[in-house]
Amino acid sequence: MNGPRSLNNEQSGQVEVCRWGSLRQFDFEIRDHVALGEACDGLNFLAAAKLSGPRFVNLSGPIARLSRALGQFVLNVQTEEHGYEEIHTPCLFKHQVWADAGQLARFEDDIFEASLKNGVDLFLTPSAELSLINMVACLALEGNQLPVKMVMLTPCFRSEAGGAGADTFVTVKQRQYDEVGLIQVVTQSDLGAVHKAVTSHVEYVMRLLGIPYRVMARRVNDLGIDAVHSYDLEVWIPSRGSYRAISCCLPNDFQPRRIQPRLVGPSHCQDTLAYAVSCSLAVNLLLFAVLENYQQADGSIRVPEVLRSYMSGDLTIKSCLIAHGLGTT
Repeated sequence: MNGPRSLNNEQSGQVEVCRWGSLRQFDFEIRDHVALGEACDGLNFLAAAKLSGPRFVNLSGPIARLSRALGQFVLNVQTEEHGYEEIHTPCLFKHQVWADAGQLARFEDDIFEASLKNGVDLFLTPSAELSLINMVACLALEGNQLPVKMVMLTPCFRSEAGGAGADTFVTVKQRQYDEVGLIQVVTQSDLGAVHKAVTSHVEYVMRLLGIPYRVMARRVNDLGIDAVHSYDLEVWIPSRGSYRAISCCLPNDFQPRRIQPRLVGPSHCQDTLAYAVSCSLAVNLLLFAVLENYQQADGSIRVPEVLRSYMSGDLTIKSCLIAHGLGTT
């Protein structure tokens, strides 16, 4: 394979690259995001289960608004400060799209399929990454058009059959969730620098939100077949006393060979491949991280300063526990 190599295949676990933020010391009993969301009348797993089964959630009121604010905030940061172009694509894809992007093996146990009356089978997207990768399919690019930088916010759907690992914490592993995806298309010579840049763009969001995180390098046998090196950005979840991963992958030339973006022009051979760096942020996990890291003793949630303009200037999301005198003092 061309491009950067991952960690030695015989190494166990992951390697921490860096971490940011001080872990908050609570002087009251920590509530998890489920208790906090329910106390604010904003998360309802039971009502969602009646509609769709397990691993779905209804959002309402200020919590729904906070979730929307997070998605908009991430989009605005990436478009206004990092120069990404916002796009929207369908959530349903043909089988060939999955094959071209090299994603079938990665998601084959988690794909939701929609069978149409005409016999055509379509699939619900499990990741914003898939949409973005196929947006650059078969592009013929001049060198001065690079980098191509795109961002999108899209609903994603996964059956989560057995989960993607040992951790099957059901309130985090939802079957439907919103995700912000980033992609940059670059030349091979710029791949390493752009990988660091894309990772830093995700880190920047966490820093603005004030959420502690760490970056972990992933070993080879944890990766999809379309990637040779990867960093996971993990956010701190206080109730669990651990970090939760948001993936940031660096594909090599495997995906470009299949989806065929290429460089053209006097200084390029027409079969020269462009390279793609993609990254995603799960909005539901960001929401849960904000709820837990910004909880207060009375069960209310302090709104992060950078989100207040999206919340009509509200400083807090009030808890029903206050009205019933159940908040911790």
